[in-house]
This record gives sequence, structure tokens and C-alpha cells, in this order.
Amino acid sequence: MAAVSPDSNSETETAFAERLAAASRQEQFLTVMSRAEALAAFRAAVPHSALAPETVSLPDALGRVLARDVASPRDVPPFDRALVDGFALRAADTEGASPASPRRLTLNREILACGVAPTLAVRPGTATPIATGGVIPRGADAVVMVEQTELDADALAIDVAAAARPGQFVGYAGADMAAGETVLRRGLRITAREIGMLAACGLAAVAVVRRPRVAILSTGDELVAPGAPLPPGSIYDSNGAIVAAAVAENGGEPVRLGIVRDDAPILEAILGDALRAHDLVVLSGGTSKGAGDVSHRVLSGLGAPGILVHGVALKPGKPLCLALAQGTPIVVLPGFPTSAMFTFHDFVVPLIRAQAGLPPREEETVAARLTQRVASELGRTEFVMTSLARGPEGPIALPLPKGSGSVTAFSQADGFFAVPSERPGLEPGEGVSVVRLGAGIEAPDLTIVGSHCVGLDRVVGLLADRGFRARTIWVGSAGGLAALRRGECDLAAMHLFDPESGRYNAPFLEPGMILVPGWRRLQGIVFRRDDPRFAGRAPADAVAAALADPDAVMVNRNAGSGTRLLLDGLLKGARPAGFWNQPRSHNAVAAAVAQGRADWGVAISSVAETYALGFLPLTEENYDLVHRGRAEDVPALAAFLAILREGEARQALRGLGFAPADGGP
Repeated sequence: MAAVSPDSNSETETAFAERLAAASRQEQFLTVMSRAEALAAFRAAVPHSALAPETVSLPDALGRVLARDVASPRDVPPFDRALVDGFALRAADTEGASPASPRRLTLNREILACGVAPTLAVRPGTATPIATGGVIPRGADAVVMVEQTELDADALAIDVAAAARPGQFVGYAGADMAAGETVLRRGLRITAREIGMLAACGLAAVAVVRRPRVAILSTGDELVAPGAPLPPGSIYDSNGAIVAAAVAENGGEPVRLGIVRDDAPILEAILGDALRAHDLVVLSGGTSKGAGDVSHRVLSGLGAPGILVHGVALKPGKPLCLALAQGTPIVVLPGFPTSAMFTFHDFVVPLIRAQAGLPPREEETVAARLTQRVASELGRTEFVMTSLARGPEGPIALPLPKGSGSVTAFSQADGFFAVPSERPGLEPGEGVSVVRLGAGIEAPDLTIVGSHCVGLDRVVGLLADRGFRARTIWVGSAGGLAALRRGECDLAAMHLFDPESGRYNAPFLEPGMILVPGWRRLQGIVFRRDDPRFAGRAPADAVAAALADPDAVMVNRNAGSGTRLLLDGLLKGARPAGFWNQPRSHNAVAAAVAQGRADWGVAISSVAETYALGFLPLTEENYDLVHRGRAEDVPALAAFLAILREGEARQALRGLGFAPADGGP
């Protein structure tokens, strides 16, 4: 029962007794529910879903949640670049070089600083000085560090004291992010790593989930704002500050409305204004007397449905009150700080995080198991960026292969683990403690590893609409198959051709692997449309003309990719200029040709169209998916396969120029 005292010395004993009897008859709780019943009632009445998107500038995006997938509008890096200060040269010119027998190269008369476009090609026996980040000139396929050379200024030449390998210290165009590639997916909380990725893409603004505006009121005559004098019988309002901080910590925008006295008309007026301007209203205190009878006399009069829960079988937290009026949820927390915060985190935090587009609260670290060896240098503590996947016996850590210059290593990472300085590496099966990086630490619902395709990006986007979170890691077809074999992924994406059987993908599968037909896409030779060596020719004649021309430069693909196997068949053992330029994506191939760093390569037709290149069709290949075990045992995998059968996915694939496989999964 609420405390009752005489209003004044003149109040009669009869009047005081009547007020005392009225207070004792006050119904304090409508129906005390169990925690499960209260949560169910609250969730049934109040949608726990993300708010509408809004566009904010990049500086204001930190901590926000992406509302839409982000595709890179350009290749990153946009050109082949040097990773060290040194000299751009042809690796073949340094073969056999040593300190005792250096190779002399003549210097070209230009210095490639950052932002300087090359004007001279690197011919055999020549080299061009280049700074870190400088554009690799035509003809060069490697960079040697300054420390490995001796300058002869009078002769304008250098002596190279160590042999260079093709691709040494070269960062290829599009190796980090390719134009059109989905680099960030909706639902991701933006941290400094994502800010860097968006900036690297050249984006100045991004669509994010609107933060819920949460009105915060503290009720009670005894409350005083911190910093003010404290009269007898009063206490400082700590709940308001705690709740505001917790709202901000969980992705909301706290709006402090201060302290409201125990006056029902005043409280009703303030609540009416708050409901119209906020997504959620949180009060602390006021569940038992005067304006504290808010659950009966104020909330019930604000609009239907009104009170949902008044009283929960919790200790602490029994006086909790939950309501909905004018479409806005209202939560009245108990007055005691311990009870208030217990119920806030149990009932309110899930709603705020859902409205902000954030996942449920997660732990700071997670124990995971390695499935492959991680090499390290003795005497140095190494921090390894890693993503997480679900293994049959718990989380597994997937060390990321990209180096220190890669922005996407952060986007794909859930965290990192340390290799101690006294260890030369960690072995398969060892446990590691993954330290979270700020994004969700939970493993994704589905992990896909293998060859990249924009069609797969579309299907994964449709999967996100079903509430499943997928991670995609692009390592090539053979790499995806190896990852599936080690149990590191749920799906491998591949397009490997077997020349003996004339079939795609199926001949490479092991027992227990199940092929899922995906779609067909057209591979062909890409070239600049005004190049007479290719335009109007049959593919075989065009390749022959290119191989016969010593000035023709090709762009290859990385070993293990399906496209590389196709190229090897075209070249028949030849190693023309540009052979060792081996980027990891179709986009990087097209970028090299479009920018004139190469004259021809092999890519899919949709990429050729994006880069306005000529295209000579070679073959229609099968891009398929492979999994192990029963799909129904992994809900996200079952949903993915179901989406492939549906019209929306098939229509999206056709819109990209792909032909969905007949029959489907």
C-alpha cells in the first residue's frame, strides 16, 4: 500500500481515515504474469523490427546499421599499384640475379609517384622508379624494393641483386573490391572498418536504419536531478541517467524529458506529447501511488489497447508495466535501480536493438577451433583476422587470406586471435579465443566459399529477406571445394570444367558431396572495341593473332579458378606478356583491359557489358553450388535452395544475363 500522511495539521481524523481506506483498496496489479507470458504478450502487440531507413553522411554513419546492401561503384584499387618503394620491371629480366651477379637494367626517364599516370612502357631490360601506391606501367609485372638494388646515377641504371617473381609487390586492380561486387550487406553495424570501406568506394552517404527515439521520464516527488541540493527525504534520480546510457549503448537515441511529479494531469499531458514524437517511451517509478497509479488512470486513457502487462513474476522487477497507445509502446520500470535495470535489459533492450536493426546482445569473445594450419614468425606475436563458421562440433575460425593493405579483411572478419611469439604457428584442431571487433560475434547462418558471381549476390540478398545471415568468401572454385572438404563452409560456389568428360563441376566432387544446379553464364574474350586484332574475328583467330603479336598484353586469372582452366586451354602452354598478371575476379580482368594496361583477357559477358568492352563468346559455363549432408539439417541452407527454385530468384538471374539451370535444386 502507498504511504499516506495527513495533508496538514488541520485535517480531521475522519478525512485522514477515508484517504487511508481508499489507498488500501487501490488495485496495484491487474494480473501477475510469468516472464514468458509477459514477453509473449509484449512481442505480439509491439513489432520487434527495424525502423524505416534514412540517408546520412559518412561521418554520421558510425555505429548505425546498414539498411540496404552496398555494392562497390568502382574497382578498389582502381589500377595495378606498387606495394613498396622501388622499381617496376619485368621479372624475367632479373632471373638468376644475386649480390655476386646482379642484373643491370636501364632506367626509364620518369618517376611514378602517387597520382602520376605512366607514360612509358617498361620494355625488356628497363625499369621505372615507382613509389608505394604508384600505378604499375604497361609491360611491368613485378616491383623490386630499393634495398635490393644499387643505383648508378651516371649511367641511369640500377643493378638488381635478387631475382623478382612475377606479381611481386603488385596490388592488382579490383583485387580488394570489384565494381558491382556486394561489399557490405544490410543489417551490418557500421564501425571504423566499414567507414573505411565506404570511403574507399568513394561513397559520401549511406542508407541506414533510423535510430529509435526513446523518451525517458523519471516519476516521483522524491526525485532530484543530480547536481541540485538534496532536501530531506529526497533522492537523486539515477534511473534516468542509467536508462539513457543503456538506450544509447544499444543503438537508440535517448531523449531526456526530466523528472515528472506525482500529478496525473501533468503526466498525461507530457506522455501525450512524448507518444507523438518518439518511437518508445520509458518511465521509471510510478507503479503504485498517485501518478504512480499510472497503469490505471493515465495509461488506460491514452488510447487502445492500453495496458498489456501490469505485474510480472520476477524478483526483482515485479511492478513492471507494459502498454501500447497511439501506436507507441510504453514501458514503466520499477523505481528501484536494480529492479529497473533488470527489467530494462530483459524486456526493453531487445525492442530497442530490433528497432535499430541490431542483433541481440552478444558476448565479447568466443571459443573456436581451427581447421587449417596458421603459420607465423617466431619471436613475433601475430594477430590473425578471422571469420567464424558453424562446425559440427561448434564454431570454427576461418583465418582471412587478405593482407594488411586490404580493407575487406575487416569487413569479412568477426574478430581476431593471437599466435604467441614463441609459436611458429597453430595446428588444425587447436582452439583459439576470438576477440570480437564490434560487429556480431555469432557465426553466420550460412557460409559460402568459392568463386564470386553477382548472381550469387542477388540470391544471398533474397536469403536475407527470409531472416538468414550469410557470409560469402571469394577464393576461387578450387578453394571453395577445398573449404567444403575441410568443413569450413556450408556451400562451395564453383565453375570447374573437366576436359576429359566435357562436364562442369560434377567430376570434381567427392563422395558425400551434393551438386546443386545454379545457372549458366557466358564466358568469352574481352577486348577494347576498337582493337583490330580481336574485333570481328573468331575467338581462335583472335587468340592466335594476339599470341603472334609481341606487343599484345594479356591479363590472366588466379590459379584454381574455373576461368584459369579455360585460359590454359586457349594458351596451350604459351606464356605471353601479361601471363603472370593473375587477379582474382572478372571485374579486375575487365578493368585492366578497359584501362589499357592489358589488351585481352577472359571474363563473363555481363562484366564486359559493364565495362563497355568487346566480347567474343567462348563457352556457356555452369556456375553451381555444392554442399554436404542433408540440406534440411541447416535451416539457412534449406531456405537458400528453396529460393533458387522460386520465380523471384530466377527472374533476377535472367535480368543479369544468366540462364537458371533447368530443373533446379
